[in-house]
Amino acid sequence: MIIMQFRNISTYTAVVFLILLSSGCKKFLDQVPDDRVTIEEVFQKKQASEEYLANVYSHIREQGNQWTVNPFSGNTDELDVTWAKYSTYQLNIGSWNPTSLPFDIWGEQYKGIRSATYFINHIDGNEEILRLNGQQRIDQYKAEARFVRAYCYFALLRQYGPIVILGNEELAPDAPTADFQIPRSSYDESVEYIAGQLDSAAAVLPTSPAEDRDYGRATKGAALALKARILLYAASPAFNGNADYANFKNQDGKSLISGAYDTEKWKRAADANKAVIDLNLYALYKHASGDPVESYRGILLDAYNGENIFSRRNNNLTDWDVHSMPRAAGGWCGMGATQEMVDAYFMKDGLPITESSLYSENGFTDDIYNMYVNREPRFYASVNYHNRMIQGGNIITARRLNFFNGGTDGRYEGTEDYSKTGYLVWKNVSPNTNRITGQWYNRPNVLIRLGEIYLNYAEALNEYDYNSNQTEILKYINLIRERAGIPQYGTGPDALPIPATQSEMRDKIRQERRIELAFESHRWFDIRRWKIARDVMKPVHGMNCNGKDASAFFVRTEVTPRQWRDAYMFYPLPQYEIDRGRLLVQNPGW
Repeated sequence: MIIMQFRNISTYTAVVFLILLSSGCKKFLDQVPDDRVTIEEVFQKKQASEEYLANVYSHIREQGNQWTVNPFSGNTDELDVTWAKYSTYQLNIGSWNPTSLPFDIWGEQYKGIRSATYFINHIDGNEEILRLNGQQRIDQYKAEARFVRAYCYFALLRQYGPIVILGNEELAPDAPTADFQIPRSSYDESVEYIAGQLDSAAAVLPTSPAEDRDYGRATKGAALALKARILLYAASPAFNGNADYANFKNQDGKSLISGAYDTEKWKRAADANKAVIDLNLYALYKHASGDPVESYRGILLDAYNGENIFSRRNNNLTDWDVHSMPRAAGGWCGMGATQEMVDAYFMKDGLPITESSLYSENGFTDDIYNMYVNREPRFYASVNYHNRMIQGGNIITARRLNFFNGGTDGRYEGTEDYSKTGYLVWKNVSPNTNRITGQWYNRPNVLIRLGEIYLNYAEALNEYDYNSNQTEILKYINLIRERAGIPQYGTGPDALPIPATQSEMRDKIRQERRIELAFESHRWFDIRRWKIARDVMKPVHGMNCNGKDASAFFVRTEVTPRQWRDAYMFYPLPQYEIDRGRLLVQNPGW
């Protein structure tokens, strides 16, 4: 289960839930043997209803699997998934279309929407909950289902663009074809509907979990934070004044993405993110030691800390650990940070490598290539590189990594289990996971955290009015940098110059976001909404994994392609949906 630990339910109830999840069809359930409950009886029992709600939550997708479930790092310039057998490679070489579509979530998310709607429409009047907990608990459960439904719509919106809104209508999978003839709503209409649903949920949801078992369930802050992210996306260049989609229309001529720019969208996004901050429920995580490396790693590894706004309780992050760990630690050496991502991290003076006098690609310091010396703490918290000392997994005593060809963690003939970039991701990888001994470090998959909200807020303020909001923008960017352990803009020791223009500030905010939120499934969407994907999606690089010594290894080398066509802005709708939904129009370029 995603959010709660429940007692084992009886066989007959389990059968009912399987039927509900697979079909949602009441007609079948109307003919019930004497030893099974009806759907009406399910919604009269507290435990049965809570089990149903837990299954509603299961439709919120977790982000730990970046090779078969989500492409949001492995199909960007952040990460190379080493194995060509996985679907990320299919995307990267441009081998996908509406009839052969990896990472397709359209149907699965609409199942989640239908499941949440069914719960909302049938939980009222639950006699056992009313008797034990009163109407307030029913209202809360409905608000939780409303949040999950909004999250499913959001997942569709960010991946496919304008969506089909069903509202509170229940459509069974075996309904007549005529019932499925619903056109897509415009992007702005989709945003308004989701935001409205989240407002309704936030008005009812608790501000914090009532007890330990409730961690991972929706709260007021989670609903407002998701709304804040959606409004930021809606204000961004791809969806705010984008003339590229002038011909993207429904069959009746209705435009699906407006070409008119509205600066107030940025104001609305800023206000929504500030509303989350003003709840005063969350704080940037800082490790007790004060070490910025441990602070940054602890954001995702220290369960349910004060920065965590919403997370998925059940997940496969231990698989992420194993796929990312070096071979000597018992891992599979598969999640290779790209050279582009390595280059993005600042130096310890807070400057990019292109501006800092500390950066060098010549020589070694204590056997470490100087490219990796004097980098900012978030680099060391996030990336493993050749000759770095590491401890974790099956490495009991700290030892150096060796990514040379033939090295303990490098390329070996006859195996694909090696990083083709010469790096491995270390962010959100727990050293306490050990595949060899069967030890697994479970923790929540953080989906929304305060650091993102700070960056959302700064971006929205800058785009709305840089001149009037400079002080506020710098405050929240500097809070991120202070936790990261690097100099701030305009204040503190070794202060850096304040960006002089809106454009300069935009660049600084985007740099900060790229680093702070790296490998957290943001980059895929950021490069699209900023309309920079064409420039970003080019072949990625690493060190030369074929090199057997330093002179051969430390050479920037192209690793894998990154194909880009403007059609890739949105996923195509699956062809079978276009075929049965005759009012659906396909996304541009497909």
